[in-house]
Amino acid sequence: MLLTLAALAVVDSASFGTLGIPVYLLLSSERSQLSRLMIYLGTVAVFYFLVGVALMLGLSTLLENFGDALHSRTAYWVQLALGVGLFALSFRFDPKRRQKLGKPERRFEPRLGGPRVMVLLGLTAGLLEVATMVPYLAAIGMMTTSNLSVTQWVPLLAAYVAIMIMPSLALLALRTIARSWLEPKLERLRAWMNKHSASAVSWTLGIAGFLVARDAAFYLFSL
Repeated sequence: MLLTLAALAVVDSASFGTLGIPVYLLLSSERSQLSRLMIYLGTVAVFYFLVGVALMLGLSTLLENFGDALHSRTAYWVQLALGVGLFALSFRFDPKRRQKLGKPERRFEPRLGGPRVMVLLGLTAGLLEVATMVPYLAAIGMMTTSNLSVTQWVPLLAAYVAIMIMPSLALLALRTIARSWLEPKLERLRAWMNKHSASAVSWTLGIAGFLVARDAAFYLFSL
């Protein structure tokens, strides 16, 4: 389970909210970019953690009432079907399919500003991704069905959120010591993310679906 949770956190770390927007902030030429990025990442981390705590407590209550049913083979078959469904859904976000249907390409340019704007930006990014945070929701479900105590799942949840923002922090540290070398690469990364944002959603759904299905298959066919 720990390996699966780590893999899901790595997938979440590549989302637009946890990596895309920080790249935009890193490419800002203003002096306050360091504080703005830290405020933004802190807001995103706290938001995800609190959402996770709320979900864990709510799902724990549900598990107390329907624990046997959620650990049944039927429940794992439902989880397997959900994972396969997410994997299949990922193909609907293919950019080539969108172009074939004549739909315009979606782009997003975050607004920059002071601390209040960065907090609002972090909350907005978190709220917009709530509906698509499939890896995070899958991780919450796995921790809940594993019957972990509060002293076990709180550190796991904190570690998950830390892994999510770690790539952006690593880019910040690297930019501090090698700005002239890194900035051209960040510009190419930003251009690539603009061009392949739909593909990123597709890959996120596909990988999350695979991991959810794999976890269910382990219980169904190995135990």
